[in-house]
Amino acid sequence: MKRANQAVTPALKTGYSDPLADVLRPGQSIELLKELHILTRDGKLNQDSRRKLKQVYHLCNFIEPLLNEVLGRQETLTLADHGAGKSYLGFILYDLYLKDRPGSHIYGIETRDDLVEKSRELAMKLGFPRMTFINTTVAESTQSAHLPATIDIVTALHACNTATDDAIRFALAKQARHIVLVPCCQAEVASVLRKRKNESFGKTPLSEIWRHPIHTREFGSHLTNVLRCLQLESRGYAVTVTELVGWEHSLKNELIIATRSDAPRGNARERLQQILRELNLQELEARFLGTP
Repeated sequence: MKRANQAVTPALKTGYSDPLADVLRPGQSIELLKELHILTRDGKLNQDSRRKLKQVYHLCNFIEPLLNEVLGRQETLTLADHGAGKSYLGFILYDLYLKDRPGSHIYGIETRDDLVEKSRELAMKLGFPRMTFINTTVAESTQSAHLPATIDIVTALHACNTATDDAIRFALAKQARHIVLVPCCQAEVASVLRKRKNESFGKTPLSEIWRHPIHTREFGSHLTNVLRCLQLESRGYAVTVTELVGWEHSLKNELIIATRSDAPRGNARERLQQILRELNLQELEARFLGTP
């Protein structure tokens, strides 16, 4: 009988080329990839699944050094994945990097009952005991009794609109060492720009930047992430912003990685306030300047 989390093994026949060998990592669970529908039931990998797996691997390449940094400093590690969905990221991180590191624990936070239950069942089936799935919103998770007082790493991938801001507040409240964000659907700032557009015309010539509706949407999305970066820098995080290369199919391709340095950028808060005032967005001060 095959074990549930049977690992990938190299082909033994001389001259035989394993089509999975160039994609799968050593020790990776075949059963997990089947359950995530990355592999078919007979262990095949089609082009769409190959592309999806490489995309997840690419993101893991950014996160792996953060895991190693935390575990190089201490024996335990906690990671909270907000908007976990089917928990592709959490399961693959656990399988590749954490299943043999007993001090580690991953928390998947998701609001859809069926996805939470399926993830719980899969973790039990695979023998991944240090994975916990919690049915709650990102905003409410800060107060959840099912989560520890501090979290080392916080991820939020494509958490829609203000859910990314809720994840930032969660990370600040939990004193996260690292924060990994791929923002999505940044509509709130654009809606305020749109609401105050006529008023802004008389206040600043910069309003020409968002005069046309398509520019309102695009500028609002970009500005949202600029404000988030300043917010993190004002709270003592060193921030890196890059393109999540390998996710070309997604229009939301911006990756923000923040690492706590305990040395706030001196003028970040002032710059944030100035931008909000200059662009007539003072009503958003509580979101970007308030305490978590």
